[in-house]
Amino acid sequence: MEIWELILLFGSAFLGGLSVFFFKSENTNRLKLILSFSGAYLFAITVLHLMPDVYSSGESQIGLFILGGFLLQILMEQFSEGIEHGHIHKHNHDHYAFPIGIMISLCLHAFLEGMPLAKGQHTELVYGIALHHIPAAFALGSVLVHARQSKMKTVVLLGIFALMSPIGYLLSFRIGEGTFGDIDIYFGSIMGVVIGIFLHISTTILFESSVDHKFNLKKFVAVLLGVSIALIGYFLH
Repeated sequence: MEIWELILLFGSAFLGGLSVFFFKSENTNRLKLILSFSGAYLFAITVLHLMPDVYSSGESQIGLFILGGFLLQILMEQFSEGIEHGHIHKHNHDHYAFPIGIMISLCLHAFLEGMPLAKGQHTELVYGIALHHIPAAFALGSVLVHARQSKMKTVVLLGIFALMSPIGYLLSFRIGEGTFGDIDIYFGSIMGVVIGIFLHISTTILFESSVDHKFNLKKFVAVLLGVSIALIGYFLH
């Protein structure tokens, strides 16, 4: 476990969220390109690394946990309003789910994203999660600002969100070390849930990457670049 990976996971989310104070949320073209790149990269990493690893464990029911993770993400999005995909909503933020529902959903999502980092050197996944959190944190920061939360409260909430993946990372590392006794025997099931979440997030990003399904060259290049980098890591692994 490298300290720079923890710093990267925290810093990408925290700085991505703080950038809402310096950039207009209406101009999100660059963030959309980052989102397309990270979605393609995350999908490729899931298919090339995570799924083969978890299926190699020999658990016959792993597919049920992947499906469960996929459905869990759909449920969480009922509260997060798709912020994981970089969606920025500026209305209806006075309903019961905000900010508690959104924060709980996003924090659980980020925490689970840190879990696959045990039992294997998935440095490329650290990059994918870090990139994915930049537009997600920016969207969260935008929601907090437009909901007229104080700057201090916004910074604190962004800090809490940024800590979730490193905490998930640390916990998964301890699980991999067997610190919690025999809980590591359930690691394949945990990974299955996380894979289901990753599949939902990445495919949703890719399906939504073009408005009205129109071809967008810049986003297509971003997707190809994300897949290419994942492939390079795969063949050099």
